[in-house]
Amino acid sequence: MTAVPVELLHAMLASMWRIRAFEERSIELFQAGELPGFLHAQIGQEAVCVGTCSALNDDDYLTSTHRGHGDIIAKGGRLDRMFAELYAKETGYCRGKGGSMHIFDFSLGILGANGIVGAGLPIATGAALASQLRGSQQVAVSFFGDGATNEGAFHEALNMASVWKLPAVFVCQNNEYAESTPRRIQQNIQDIAARAVGYDIPGVVVDGMDVLAVYEVVSEAVARARRGDGPTLVEAKTYRYLGHYVGDPGLYRTKEEVEEAMTRDPLTSFERKLTTAGILSEEHCRTIEAGVRLEVEAAVEFGRTSPEPHESIAFEDVYA
Repeated sequence: MTAVPVELLHAMLASMWRIRAFEERSIELFQAGELPGFLHAQIGQEAVCVGTCSALNDDDYLTSTHRGHGDIIAKGGRLDRMFAELYAKETGYCRGKGGSMHIFDFSLGILGANGIVGAGLPIATGAALASQLRGSQQVAVSFFGDGATNEGAFHEALNMASVWKLPAVFVCQNNEYAESTPRRIQQNIQDIAARAVGYDIPGVVVDGMDVLAVYEVVSEAVARARRGDGPTLVEAKTYRYLGHYVGDPGLYRTKEEVEEAMTRDPLTSFERKLTTAGILSEEHCRTIEAGVRLEVEAAVEFGRTSPEPHESIAFEDVYA
C-alpha cells in the first residue's frame, strides 16, 4: 500500500463508495416503482471495478456487462446521466433508449455495457487491434462474468488476442454464479485463469474482494499490454451480495453463504486498512461517504426531473 499514492487511495475509496451508494439508491427507486426495466446490482464486487479502472488511463478502452453500473462509475461515468438513463430520460447516456444494461461513454473509452453474455469480449479485442494498428498505446479491458467463459466469444477473443499479441486485459468478475447456476456444477476446473494456458498467455488469480490486490495485478497486466507483450487473463474471485437481478429470491444459495461473503466486504475492509495505516481517519471516511451520498441524491434529482424523450427521436442513433 505504501507504493500507491495517497491521492489514489483516497480516490479508490471514494469510487467504491460511489458505486455502493449508486446501487443502493437505484435499488430503492426500482422497488418504489420509479425505474423501468431490470436492475442487476454490483454490490460486493466494487473492488474489482475500482482496482481495475484505477490502473487505466482516461483514454483506455473498457467493455462491460449487464451488471455494469460499477464498471462505468469506476471508469469515470457521470452519475447524473446514468440515473437519467435508468429513468429512461432524454438526458441519459443513451437518451433513454438503452437503460441499465447498455450505458456507454465513448469520451471515456467506455465502449458499452452489454446485455448479451460474453458480447463485450470481441468488442474489446477489436478495440485492442485498432490500438495496435494505430500505435496509440491504448489498452482495452473487458469485464465479464464466470458464465461468459463458457461462451464461444470468450475463447475466440482470447485466441485472436493471443495470436496477434493485442494490448488487451480480460478481467473475469468471478462471483461464482452464472445467473442462478453455481460455477462448481458448470465448470470442471478450480480456477478460470487456468484457461489461459490454452492460449499461451498469463492467467492470474486475484482476491476480488481486495481492491489493492486487484490494482496490483491489473497494473502489471496493463504494463505488459502496453509493452506489446500481449494479453492477460485475470480472474478476480468476488461475490455479489444480492440475487442475479433485483427481486431475485436467490433460492439457489444459502443465507449462511451470503453472510460469510459479507464478512469480507471489500469496502469496509479497505477502510480498515486505510485507518489502521493512519492514511485516513474514521471521520474522514465518513465525510467521504456523506459527500458521495449527496452527489448521488443530486444525480437522482437530475434523472427524475429530466425531460422524457420525444417520439421524434425513436429512429435516431440506430446506426453509428
